[in-house]
Amino acid sequence: MSLPVWILFVTVALAAVLSPGPAVLHAITNSMTFGWRRVAFSSLGNILGLLVLSSLAMAGMGALLKTSALLFTLLKLLGAGYLIHLGFRQWRSGASLFSQAETLSAAGHSSNGRIFRKGLMVALTNPKAILFFSALFPQFIRPDRVLAPQFLILTTTFMFLSFSALMSYGLVAHTARAWFADERRGTWFNRASGSVFFLLGIGMLRIKASRG
Repeated sequence: MSLPVWILFVTVALAAVLSPGPAVLHAITNSMTFGWRRVAFSSLGNILGLLVLSSLAMAGMGALLKTSALLFTLLKLLGAGYLIHLGFRQWRSGASLFSQAETLSAAGHSSNGRIFRKGLMVALTNPKAILFFSALFPQFIRPDRVLAPQFLILTTTFMFLSFSALMSYGLVAHTARAWFADERRGTWFNRASGSVFFLLGIGMLRIKASRG
């Protein structure tokens, strides 16, 4: 995998992991309820779930590459459309994730194992993560190269970025949740992240068009 391709993947992955979703909401809620350090357990569970999903997606892509180059190309185009869809949806969302976490958090106790397992289940049932691996991985896969090394690079990169993002959200929730809970700031955050998704999707479509 070339360095420019990897850098492009990092850009797309960062937009994905920083975008508000179930995993981010879970990390923020745990930080408010149990403290920032215990967010690490839910984050570790989350990246384990991501490893499972990426493995399943890569197995499916391996079979796809052997059967139909056309279907593989269509799947790659679907990835660009998915980014654009996420952009529009994020732009229109007016709810602040920090405000949602305030209503979900409550005083209580939970074991580290339970926090880990919940993080795992959040990842395994997260539609955003499932679609990311199945629709966006093909954007960065070379069909004429061995899949295993590409899978290792993409998956470990995404897991590292996801863990870092969740821990960062947990820290922000612990130190500056009142500032981010403001609805206007939440709206602008949603619009900023939505714009990133939209531009990345348009960029990928233009790349496909130029190659055709």
